[in-house]
Amino acid sequence: MDTHEKVDILMVDDQPSKLLTYEVMLSELSENLIKANSGREALEVLLKKDVGVVLMDVSMPEMDGFELAGVIRQHPRFLRTAIIFISAVHLTDLDRLKGYQRGAVDYISVPVVPELLRAKVSVFAELHRRARQLEALNDELRRLSYRLMTAQDEERRRFARDLHDGIGQDLAAAKMMLDGLLQMPLPRNGDRAVDEASEIIDHAIQQVRSMSHLLHPPLLDEVGLLSALRWFLAGMMERSGIHTKLELQPLDFPRLPPHLERTVFRMVQEGLTNVFRHSQAQEASVTLIQDAGGLLLRVRDNGKGVGEHTRQLRPGSIGIGIGGMRERARELGGELRILNGNPGTIVEVVIPPKVVSSPAMTLAAI
Repeated sequence: MDTHEKVDILMVDDQPSKLLTYEVMLSELSENLIKANSGREALEVLLKKDVGVVLMDVSMPEMDGFELAGVIRQHPRFLRTAIIFISAVHLTDLDRLKGYQRGAVDYISVPVVPELLRAKVSVFAELHRRARQLEALNDELRRLSYRLMTAQDEERRRFARDLHDGIGQDLAAAKMMLDGLLQMPLPRNGDRAVDEASEIIDHAIQQVRSMSHLLHPPLLDEVGLLSALRWFLAGMMERSGIHTKLELQPLDFPRLPPHLERTVFRMVQEGLTNVFRHSQAQEASVTLIQDAGGLLLRVRDNGKGVGEHTRQLRPGSIGIGIGGMRERARELGGELRILNGNPGTIVEVVIPPKVVSSPAMTLAAI
């Protein structure tokens, strides 16, 4: 939201003369003033507009201000919308208490002092403007974060290819040359030295291959997500000693759009790396479920579990791995959640159907 963009202020009263009075009082704020003559009309406006402040009379026919405020607060979109009551009749402390219980942020009695009304409305309008600005900045930060992770993934692919095609090929050629020397007469103990050199190069080739595949397994591009996951889980189980299995629903799990397969693979990597580093688990599982509700990725372990702050994803309580999974999920329009596995921990990522079913889905379209 631009710093000069106007905030929608909804004024609700069944008497047009009062609405005109409020309009005159608030005109100096240079905000967008909207009038409604009933609670029903106010609700119609709220569903169409991003209203920052609602200024309403308490005494109205059909639906009074208290009832209207209760209805407004029931909708998730309006949990933080500022509601200011104006009343010439309901002026007792019990009336004010009832207003605050219905979600009001302020309660003004009649006669209304114009300067006081403008000051109060101005504060809440500015708070709404700042909140929208912060929300826009957070959205942009998430998009930049996702672009950075995407760039990192592309760099991993390039680096993996360079390792395999460059250093890997050079080591393979050196291995062939050494093996060729074994067919020729050598000085005393020369064959032993060549054997040792050949073993070292074999080990180096294996390390380069492992690094290349961990950075970006060629199976992911050549065969697809499931083959890449099976390869990764087998290697993870060998390196960590944690028995890990892959579960699929349906059993004939289909191919996903390429960008989604790469993202899911990275989230599994991050999730299982977290299990290996922190869980002290003996068993883990990766589950992929695709149905009409989209795609569900679940990483589960039987380890020591996590604290309540971590399950609630509070700032400072999650590490880079879970943070990366959450950002990848958000940029696909999905959600990450952490549950208690009793024992262990369950990390779930839900991806909406539109991303799963659309190969052409791009970041800009999400």
